[in-house]
Amino acid sequence: MKSLAAIAALVAVMVGVEPGGATAGVQKLYVLDCGLNVGKDQSRWSPGVNEGKSMEFSNNCYLIKHDKGLVLWDTGVPDAVAGMPDGLVVANGAITYRRAKTLASQLAQLGVKPDEITYVALSHTHGDHVGNIAMFPASTLLIQGAEYEWSLNAPVKPAYPASQTVKKLAGDHDVFGDGSVTILSTPGHTPGHQSLLVQLPKTGFVVLSGDAVHFQDNWANRRVPQMNVNRDQTLASMQRIADVLAERKAQLWIGHDKAQSERLKYAPASYD
Repeated sequence: MKSLAAIAALVAVMVGVEPGGATAGVQKLYVLDCGLNVGKDQSRWSPGVNEGKSMEFSNNCYLIKHDKGLVLWDTGVPDAVAGMPDGLVVANGAITYRRAKTLASQLAQLGVKPDEITYVALSHTHGDHVGNIAMFPASTLLIQGAEYEWSLNAPVKPAYPASQTVKKLAGDHDVFGDGSVTILSTPGHTPGHQSLLVQLPKTGFVVLSGDAVHFQDNWANRRVPQMNVNRDQTLASMQRIADVLAERKAQLWIGHDKAQSERLKYAPASYD
């Protein structure tokens, strides 16, 4: 006769719950250093604030380990920038990209090969988020259809691998079908911008903002950057995120907020 413990373990497997009590799904979330942006004029992103003054902002990517695969959220500043002592000047001189660690080296440190990434999901297609997309030809790209089509007409087209499978989304998307990794449609910064809701066993819910909001001060004051494609959509997306935070009792991780990022644990440490 089987012991009660063995029966409990069997039932747990059948219903998708691990014996320790955690719901099967996301196992770990890693914060990756995907570059540093130096903005020439903060008011470009925060209208009316520190006009003419430069500022630095972080640029994070995230690797999510799920029991059904790996998700990479954004790919950051191009790895080639790590070899440029003076960084890379973009946006007609408005931004300088810098990179201390390559994305490739951080994945290797975690024992992850690029072709083992199941999904690459992009918040949007600006250069500091899509800079290493060419590294992942074997991964399925998760992107809003509106964003993909818009990016094809951008001055600098993302280097999408020809062999890459592209899944064009039209709104929210439950990546693994269990509610643990959910793409949220949050347009405004770009036509098909998206954010990510992640449920971790111990940490709880986290919303990865993408560029729906750039800094904590912008979030608190609902400031809309001047380069955003649609102000009304941006404000609606901020409210949508606020509603999700309240509903899920979630944390908001703002990838470009340097002060907040400095309080996070970076890979190889992880959140579970």
